[in-house]
Amino acid sequence: MANEDFAAALNKQIGNELNAAQQYMAAAVWYDAETLPQLAGFFYRQALEERNHALMMVQFLLDTNEKPVIPGVEAPKADFADIVAPVAMALEQEKQVGAEIDDLFKIARDIQYFQGEQFLQWFIKEQVEEVASMSDLLTVVERAKDDPLHGEEYLSREQIGDEGGDPSAPTAAGGEV
Repeated sequence: MANEDFAAALNKQIGNELNAAQQYMAAAVWYDAETLPQLAGFFYRQALEERNHALMMVQFLLDTNEKPVIPGVEAPKADFADIVAPVAMALEQEKQVGAEIDDLFKIARDIQYFQGEQFLQWFIKEQVEEVASMSDLLTVVERAKDDPLHGEEYLSREQIGDEGGDPSAPTAAGGEV
C-alpha cells in the first residue's frame, strides 16, 4: 500500500528528529559547562521541541493505523571549539531537517496521500521559523564570539525559539510532556 511507503519514510524521520534532539541536548550541556545559561537553556528547549516533533510523528502513525518505530540514535557531537560552533552546526541541521520534510511532502504528494500532506503543512512552516531563528542566533554569536555575554544578553532579551504553544501544531504522543 502507498501509505506504507509514507509510513516508512516518516519512521525514518522520527529517527532524524530524535538525533536532532540528542544533538541539541549535547550542545546545551556544552554551553552549561561553559556557564552560559541562556544559550544552554535555548538548546535544552530546542532538544525538547525536536523530541516533541518525533512524538507528533508517532501520534500521526498511531492515528493512521501504521506502526511507529523508535530507532536508536547516533552519539552526538559533544565538544565544540567556541560559542559559534554549536549554533553553526544547529543551523545546518535545521536546513537538513527542512530538506527531509520537503522530501516527505513529495512522497505524500506523489502517492496522493492527502492526510500525509496535511499533516506535514505545520512542519513546513515550523522549519522556515527554525532556520530563520537559528540564522539570527548565528549572526549574534558570531558578533559575540569574543564576549559571549553579549549573546547571553540577546537571548535573555529576545527569547527566540520560545514562542509557546502553537494551537495549529499536531498532537504529540503522550501529550506535551
